[in-house]
Amino acid sequence: MYKKHHKQALMGNLPLFLDGTLNSNNRWVVLASLIPWDAVDELYSKNFTSNKGPKALPARVALGALIIQVKLNLSDIETVQQISENPYLQYFIGFDQYHKEEPFDSSMMTYFRKRLKLSDIKELDSLLHKLNHNNTEEKEPPSKDDDDKPQNKGKLIVDATCAPADVHYPTDLGLLNKARQKTELMIDILWKTRTNKENKIKPKAYRKKGRQVFIEIIKQKRPGKKKISQAICFQLNCLKRNLKSIDELSKHSDISNLGRRLYKDLLVIQTLYLQQQELYDEKKHSVADRIVSISQPHIRPIVRGKASAKTEFGAKISISLVDGWSFVDTISFDAYNEGTELQEQIKKYKEQFGYYPESVHADQIYRNRKNRIFCKELKIRLSGPRLGRPTKDEEKLIEQRQQEHVDNGVRNAVEGRFGVGKRRYSLDKIMTKLLGTSETVIALIFMVMNLDVIIHFWAMQLMRYSYVIETSCIAWSNCFRRIPITTID
Repeated sequence: MYKKHHKQALMGNLPLFLDGTLNSNNRWVVLASLIPWDAVDELYSKNFTSNKGPKALPARVALGALIIQVKLNLSDIETVQQISENPYLQYFIGFDQYHKEEPFDSSMMTYFRKRLKLSDIKELDSLLHKLNHNNTEEKEPPSKDDDDKPQNKGKLIVDATCAPADVHYPTDLGLLNKARQKTELMIDILWKTRTNKENKIKPKAYRKKGRQVFIEIIKQKRPGKKKISQAICFQLNCLKRNLKSIDELSKHSDISNLGRRLYKDLLVIQTLYLQQQELYDEKKHSVADRIVSISQPHIRPIVRGKASAKTEFGAKISISLVDGWSFVDTISFDAYNEGTELQEQIKKYKEQFGYYPESVHADQIYRNRKNRIFCKELKIRLSGPRLGRPTKDEEKLIEQRQQEHVDNGVRNAVEGRFGVGKRRYSLDKIMTKLLGTSETVIALIFMVMNLDVIIHFWAMQLMRYSYVIETSCIAWSNCFRRIPITTID
């Protein structure tokens, strides 16, 4: 049975659903109590060296908006809209009253990411770990004497991954075609702003022919190597002619007319042309510091050898995982061997906790001879099979294999951390375009995951505490039920 309800209220007669108070157990209220906002304010204020100009937004607004964006996986515009609609989010960024209008423009998110640099996020994450670390044992100060034998404690898990950027899959032909189109736009701008109006013959660019050659190749499912090589040769010639025309036009027009962005693209395109010409002339497949994106020239190809993507384009990250807490050690857009960083990661562990780890759980690339000798001198057990032939003692062999199985299970924690970051917090596609802002977003993702660890820990403590109280109350009630009731005259 269904009964008709009342008509929907008009916008001017909307009922007031909120009673003016917030739930103290809400996740944003709890999260706001865990972050040291005074320390954030000190870090953020270093960006402002002058007392002139308009008043900047508080540091809590800046960091709070970035945390909301990462935690909810939102765009800049959607982040501002969510804050304007949700009173809990407004409390989280420091508002004492609810505001219906948007707190700031979405373009301010870029400035927030520029001001909160990678070093600031790392410092704040380290402070959060010191304030909320659940290890109650007293930490010994680091020993300055190298001859002292440290007491090893804890487990250190290390690994590396790639955080792909939001770029189109690069091909030589596609990059050259995009560079050709941008140089044609530069020629148009410089031609309109030239000072010498006597020469009315515009430099040739062969635009239609260049686009036609590109379209003919990309429409084919499997074009041959010869056709691709011919198309690349044509695009190189067009790009060479366009760069020469820009050089001639710059003599009669101010190069600043291109604007900041196009001038930056011009510098990148000049380097791109030299690299592609070298690859074509010498018939090579790789070149040092190869450019794979004109808009993001800092991105480099990272060969990972994974089944889904053998080569990824973005930043390479090395992290250390200790008791569920992720420490970001390195963020680099250049390919490097993560095995060379193990000794430095172990030293950072000693500085952080006051002692060396009892065991280090790492992938095969970390188990080189230098790292094995380094760990052996410090009495640190490095996971993985030992070098040499397997022992003939069956009991020892079974014990070693069981230990390897346990170590692999421990190392799965860091793989799970990467999986959460890529599936839940968009670590698999970094949407920012600048090098500094990309590093900030990557560090923020791991800091938000560490905050989730804190919240989960306190939630478990609260559940345990409530369970103890509940069982105690039940025990007391059962006890009172057994007491005989006597009447008093």
